[in-house]
Amino acid sequence: MNAMEVLSAVLLGVGALLMLVAAIGLLRFPDLFLRMSATTKAATLGMLLFMSALVVAFRDPGVATRAAAIVIFTFLTLPVPAHLLGRAAYFMGVPLWRGTRVDELRGKYDPRTHALDSESARTNSNE
Repeated sequence: MNAMEVLSAVLLGVGALLMLVAAIGLLRFPDLFLRMSATTKAATLGMLLFMSALVVAFRDPGVATRAAAIVIFTFLTLPVPAHLLGRAAYFMGVPLWRGTRVDELRGKYDPRTHALDSESARTNSNE
């Protein structure tokens, strides 16, 4: 095996490990918000490493271009839906884990409109 094959195998191994961490986080974490964080971050980084391994293994500009497009598309699209799902879940009243110590959103949003309260808006604009 040459150095590029070893590098590709290492990238695939670390990417697979991150995907495994995402799966374990999905099963083991206690609430929706922690589960979403684990799966979004670990799966996105795992996919980045898979695409990097692909580029290293093939060393072809066409493959590199496609892999870069996949990475860019994934990095632009996965965090946004995760944020929106988390926000919707929070406003629907999905409970936080009982071990959560800080809820930075509590009291800052009008529950009827899900917009910043005028008091919170003034406080945030003065900081």
